[in-house]
Amino acid sequence: MEELNLMKQAVQALMDGMPLALRDPHRPAWHLAPSVGLLNDPNGFIQHKGVYHLFYQWNPLGCDHRNKCWGHWQSTDLLNWQHQPVALVPGACYDSHGCYSGSAVVADGKIMLAYTGNVKYPDGSRTAYQCLALENELGGYDKLGPVLPLPEGYSGHVRDPKVWRHQDSWYMVLGARDLQDRGKVLLLRSTDLRSWQLLGEIAGTQLNGMGDFGYMWECPDLFTLAGTEVLICCPQGLAAQAERYLNVYQAGYLTGKLDYRQASFEHGEFHELDAGFEFYAPQTTLAEDGRRLLVGWMGVPEQDETCHPTLQYGWIHTMTCPRELSLHNGKLYQQPARELQRLRGEGSQWQGIADNAPGWPVDSAEVLLTPNGPFSADFGDAMTLSWDGALLRLTRNNLCTGQPEHRYWRGEVTHLQMLFDSSSVEIFINHGEGVMSSRYFPGPQPLLRLNGETQLALEHWPLTPCMLE
Repeated sequence: MEELNLMKQAVQALMDGMPLALRDPHRPAWHLAPSVGLLNDPNGFIQHKGVYHLFYQWNPLGCDHRNKCWGHWQSTDLLNWQHQPVALVPGACYDSHGCYSGSAVVADGKIMLAYTGNVKYPDGSRTAYQCLALENELGGYDKLGPVLPLPEGYSGHVRDPKVWRHQDSWYMVLGARDLQDRGKVLLLRSTDLRSWQLLGEIAGTQLNGMGDFGYMWECPDLFTLAGTEVLICCPQGLAAQAERYLNVYQAGYLTGKLDYRQASFEHGEFHELDAGFEFYAPQTTLAEDGRRLLVGWMGVPEQDETCHPTLQYGWIHTMTCPRELSLHNGKLYQQPARELQRLRGEGSQWQGIADNAPGWPVDSAEVLLTPNGPFSADFGDAMTLSWDGALLRLTRNNLCTGQPEHRYWRGEVTHLQMLFDSSSVEIFINHGEGVMSSRYFPGPQPLLRLNGETQLALEHWPLTPCMLE
């Protein structure tokens, strides 16, 4: 009954709220955003029979982190997406306070969802169940209930199952917070997706030489790329440093070798995945053509969420563009999925001294920039990017305080690929060696303006809107 009531309210919220949301001048032209309400983590990203499915954390009833459902889009080309029936709605005894994040696999020819059921008690305590839901013939998902209660020795913060197949078994990584407030990633195994054995902790605070490294590790994702295991995770509780860990919570990765039998993961240092203002909870999938694709949430929990200008239009947050991953000398590279090139309109080229460059429209555009020295760029009078020869700095005014704030990427800059939308920019540095993803909110008809005495070359394409039906 609770689920039915929430669904009725969601339908009412959509009918009432969509006309206002669609009038927002900052509504994206080609990024995925919620019809109304709040969007956060991508969930269940998978390709099955040529169709991409992207589920997502969604509160249809408001722009806060309550009433967490799983919305569902599907696409055949990563560009044009169709709404599908809402996949998961909280209300059962094991997910009464939210259907939290998780993943998808194909089992017996059907998509199976693994998610966290969040339960809170009147005394303020909480617990979590790892649950399954199975695709039905109508395109919806039937809950199968919990398959894993809270493991002994951990707080109620155990969530975000990422499941995959390796040899003859299913494996799962879980984000966790132990009873000593130490963030961990747990590894589990199953032969049938129903009965799970906890193999051990493979990463986290006080493990593998990490030292103190946060009180909770969220949204783990483990996969093999170029013969190396990559663990993506989101540690909470890292102290800010001069040029990194500057968001409230971080998203990054470790590379190494996983021993499935010993449940041990020898890995190197933690690296941030994205150096911009908004990036969190990324999830990957293995496409049928062999590419490892990633989508992230262009937002951060508890970071200026009450000050986004889209709130007055009844919605908040977007996804990043889909990205292709590759590994070079132990470093994870991200590049825009090649499909996005099909959005390009008629291209233009220019080269010369930065100070002499004309203004370029960037309300929805792709810009390639090849600098030969220090320069700066202004994005619609709402954000600036500058490189002094050693440090790349992205600057905007804080959404709440109005004071300037910065994010940094250190290194040589030889190539920039910048993807602009109505309220976001994603900057790919040196063909994916670094990325800076951020929301920004320029006025109408924003222009890219360049400054500096350096010589540079520029290519520009307008990007056509995608369909979200």
